[in-house]
Amino acid sequence: MAPCKLKEKKEEQVISLGPQVAEGENVFGVCHIFASFNDTFVPVTDLSGKETICRVTGGMKVKADRDQSSPYAAMLAAQDVAQRCKELGITALHIKLCPTGGYRTKTPGPGAQSALRALACSGMKIGLIEDVTRFPLTAPEGREVVVVAICEQDFSNYFLLINCFVSAKKNYSYMK
Repeated sequence: MAPCKLKEKKEEQVISLGPQVAEGENVFGVCHIFASFNDTFVPVTDLSGKETICRVTGGMKVKADRDQSSPYAAMLAAQDVAQRCKELGITALHIKLCPTGGYRTKTPGPGAQSALRALACSGMKIGLIEDVTRFPLTAPEGREVVVVAICEQDFSNYFLLINCFVSAKKNYSYMK
């Protein structure tokens, strides 16, 4: 009988896909959460917005068409995005919430809050939450960009801010 050949253990080198940063530094990306009443898109880009790092939708995570815009599908999409960002070395995200806008509804869909909550609970640091609702140019108030919150470490008030912001936005349109 022939002697057994011992398999040589090869040492695998760890390949880093992200940028080389010092310990404790944050690498930021921009997460554009587009939440309509039909689907929820969670793409992440670099700070310039030109290079897409990853993009997951609610429809990619569920099988039924009616569940694409559900909070559960948005949560699964945001968890996948957070996992991919961690693999690429991105540790913090700026959030841009974008409802349908234009002449349609200016409130975010049902998946916006759960997507933001899933990103925060998955260990990503949140830097800036911004509303970039698209307004028609023919409207009296024109286009506006409203900063919701600038936070560094406090994660407790995010979800309250989103709910208050949606109601304040509705009241703001009646005041003018």
